[in-house]
Amino acid sequence: MTVSEQMALIKRGTVEILVEKELEEKLGKSIASGIPLKIKAGFDPTAPDLHLGHTVLLQKMRHFQQLGHDVSFLIGDFTGMIGDPTGKSETRKALTREDVLRNAESYKEQVFKILDPEKTTVVFNSEWLAAMSATEMIGLAAKYTVARMLERDDFGKRYATQMPISLHEFLYPLIQGYDSVAMRADVELGGTDQKFNLLVGRELQREWGQRPQSVITVPLLEGLDGVNKMSKSLGNYIGINEPADIIFAKIMSISDELMLRYYELLSDMSLEEIEKMKQGLKSREIHPMDAKKQLGRELAGRYHGSAAGLQAEENFVKRFRDNQTPDELDEVTVTSEGGRLLLCKLLAAATLVPSNSEGRRSIKGGGVKVNGEKISDENLELAAGDTYVVQVGKRRFARVQLI
Repeated sequence: MTVSEQMALIKRGTVEILVEKELEEKLGKSIASGIPLKIKAGFDPTAPDLHLGHTVLLQKMRHFQQLGHDVSFLIGDFTGMIGDPTGKSETRKALTREDVLRNAESYKEQVFKILDPEKTTVVFNSEWLAAMSATEMIGLAAKYTVARMLERDDFGKRYATQMPISLHEFLYPLIQGYDSVAMRADVELGGTDQKFNLLVGRELQREWGQRPQSVITVPLLEGLDGVNKMSKSLGNYIGINEPADIIFAKIMSISDELMLRYYELLSDMSLEEIEKMKQGLKSREIHPMDAKKQLGRELAGRYHGSAAGLQAEENFVKRFRDNQTPDELDEVTVTSEGGRLLLCKLLAAATLVPSNSEGRRSIKGGGVKVNGEKISDENLELAAGDTYVVQVGKRRFARVQLI
């Protein structure tokens, strides 16, 4: 592929490329020499499971694999014990090495649902960082000033409000940057919240006489609420290890607008096909529910196999079609947001309605009952810790455990 053809795929769903001209030059040299570029993306194994928010970055790594470049999946088993301070208002709780290694093994199993295992190099940054002497670590710390560190938005805010900043947190961007030196990376990928750390890698590579890496940032994926970054702690996530039925049902619960963003960042559908679908939705030739079903099939099928994706769709449709009573339904577990959840969101999460907006319409129309009581308040929130028998219309029921 030509430089322009490669850049077209690389730019899909990206926020920023620093510096774009440098990357084009690197691609040109790669094509001329036949030597692939070294692509790096790091993940700290701070939790055992990955969700769709993580896969935005994995999708971009996959694009580089499709272009024939060398992709390294860097597991931050050393940095994970420090804890990335990015976006945090307080010092993160340190993980034990046992926690980190256990989570790292889980990561290795999950990433190959997206990346090609034959074209992926898995590396651990403890390989070079654990071997650094105290003298070498002090030398690394000498490469940056406290003033430069305080330019980071999160550090600056914490300093201004007199929130504690531990000295080891200042080391994190330097250590992440040194990973690029050790790996001699040509390109590093990261979320927009990682921009400061990625640029530190460029500067440290200059210090070590290497050509600075190109930096590519990808957006932070909004969760099911369409507002906050996808996060397990907020309960607005879709885990890639969740059952196919759950993945499909959660996709069906998102807004039409968010669906299009998920298509661009998560789907393998081409941008031309997505644009065609947008026009079909606008002209009403394509129903939003049909578009969501297609996305749900793709994503559930990606992580559980195409047959599972088709079965998840069939199960979802069956729940709406069949005449069911509360006694015939298995209990559904739904995760709250901070101990409470809007009823309209609960209806969507329990797959009683296809979307949050449809849930609101059903409530306003008087078609929703909770524990036998008709609900008309579309802003009603339910408390976690209880189980609710929820009814929509005459035939749709669920016994929902809200946690």
